[in-house]
Amino acid sequence: MDVELRDLRLAVVTSQHRSLRQAAEALNIRQSTLSRRLHEIERQLGMVLFERTNGGTHLTMVGLEFIASAKRILDDVDRELRRIRSRSRGELGLLTIGVQASPSAGHMHATLVEYHRRFPDVDVRTVDGSHDRLLCALAGNAVDVAIMTGHATAWDGRMLPLWSERVIVAFPEHHPLGQNSRIRWADLANEKFLVPQQGPGPELEGLLAAKLRHAIDSQHIIHQDSSLDRLLSLVSANYGTLLMFEGATGVRHEGVVYREVWDDDGPTQTNFMAYWREANSNPALGSFLAMLNEHYPDFSAGPKAT
Repeated sequence: MDVELRDLRLAVVTSQHRSLRQAAEALNIRQSTLSRRLHEIERQLGMVLFERTNGGTHLTMVGLEFIASAKRILDDVDRELRRIRSRSRGELGLLTIGVQASPSAGHMHATLVEYHRRFPDVDVRTVDGSHDRLLCALAGNAVDVAIMTGHATAWDGRMLPLWSERVIVAFPEHHPLGQNSRIRWADLANEKFLVPQQGPGPELEGLLAAKLRHAIDSQHIIHQDSSLDRLLSLVSANYGTLLMFEGATGVRHEGVVYREVWDDDGPTQTNFMAYWREANSNPALGSFLAMLNEHYPDFSAGPKAT
């Protein structure tokens, strides 16, 4: 037996009309062609599906059961084809995003909100990690794209410059520096810093060392393996101050105040970039990168840019 999907569609359309002529017109084929094809389907199945009378074409009892089954099959095929087409357009599936800093506010949060609005059927999974950890995850296909600071010279995949975020310092509410509207790096020379070991911690510690040079040493650094919320709890309890990026300030904590850190010419800012592997064929990654390119077009001539 060799009944094809097109045969099922012919039979279903014929069942929906009173005559072979009307069915043939709906299918845009000759009536004689439709009649021959229906006879061939019945021959292959070894059953009579239609009664042909002067009053029109009607389904037999067996034909009614066959058409019901044919409709279910065609509906299943159409549904799967729509799903596959959606997946191929990046409208369905799973996207894994490596995130170096908290996306509780700012550009990263807005990006995730817009992506979900555009592609609500794509599931997004986020993976936290330091710069080095996320680069390893990219190389090992554990994440599709990573949003991180800086410019990784060792990375031989694709990169897209994105946004800049201000560097923020979190103080206990009654800290003397918390009363200032503007914080200079030199003001922080005697502070004790809580530095997370994951996420943006290593980059922020490097920034501290670069900005304060010899004024900062190991006695000023307390490494923590904790979430942002727990770190802010320690800040509010006066265990130290915390450097963070602007996008993390959506996390509000009682007893903590945020202030910008300034260089001589304005607020200190750090650039963020998207990193991904050119060989990654996940369609959801393509739709995500296309959206990023709308907001952050890359005008560089470098070979690694989109």
